[in-house]
Amino acid sequence: MPPADSTPPEFDAPILVFGGVYSNFEAFEALIAEAGRLGIPPARMIHTGDVIAYGADPEACARSLRDLGCLAISGNVEQQLAAGAADCGCGFEAGTTCDALSAAWYAHADPLIGADLRRWMAGLPDRLTLEMAGLTILVVHGTPSSVNRFIYLGSPDAAVAEELAMTDADIVLCGHSGFPMVRSVGGQHWINTGAIGFPANDGTARGWFAVLEPADDGVAVEIRPLAYDHALAAEKMRRAGLPEPYAAALEGARAPNHDTLPEADRARAGTPLQFERTKISARTAPGVARMSRAAG
Repeated sequence: MPPADSTPPEFDAPILVFGGVYSNFEAFEALIAEAGRLGIPPARMIHTGDVIAYGADPEACARSLRDLGCLAISGNVEQQLAAGAADCGCGFEAGTTCDALSAAWYAHADPLIGADLRRWMAGLPDRLTLEMAGLTILVVHGTPSSVNRFIYLGSPDAAVAEELAMTDADIVLCGHSGFPMVRSVGGQHWINTGAIGFPANDGTARGWFAVLEPADDGVAVEIRPLAYDHALAAEKMRRAGLPEPYAAALEGARAPNHDTLPEADRARAGTPLQFERTKISARTAPGVARMSRAAG
């Protein structure tokens, strides 16, 4: 895949960062409408990968993302489809529930994606670097080291620090796990925007995205929920013969598989998530950062 542009774009206005459309057309339409309500054009929107996964509308979502013209990087699913691979490359262990269920939705999506969309996917970079308010932001799908490594809220600081050590960026923005979070380790910051197309196993049907904007000497981060017609999205999954546990999860049921989750995240399942507005300030010395929180 091509490398990211060597000249990082610089943003002096809010950007909307989202990922995990997951073949959920209803969620994607709602996200685009929300961007319009916020006054954020496609030129200031970034997709962190995996436009295709669990849902009923893989082709429609891929075409809509391509035609939207926002900034986008490849996730493991785009990379696998572009390569003509036989599975999603999600990083699940063979024989697990995640592995079995992913085979079902990938088999649904694969024949629906034509050569033109695969060429587009092959042309997506695997990362993007940008600047905002004096901070450098690296956008990846999984982690700096791997497109399909999972980092969760319950992952140890050492795992996050290991990945942050691979970049000089002040902030790493990512997706893949689908669980929104803001973490600070060693003066750098790890932000997962969540997924718009699948809930975060918090007992609700909401998707998640992030808005970042310049704020004084730094960047303000808001992790925002996304409401959409989840009942229709689930109904379409059932009509397509996709796995019922995932259709039920769209309606707020617990995710059918916790194979990759740390124990702390398993214990947190079913508890609604809530986020505050977070201010990340420019580092005043190597390895030192200031972060403050205000109610969002």
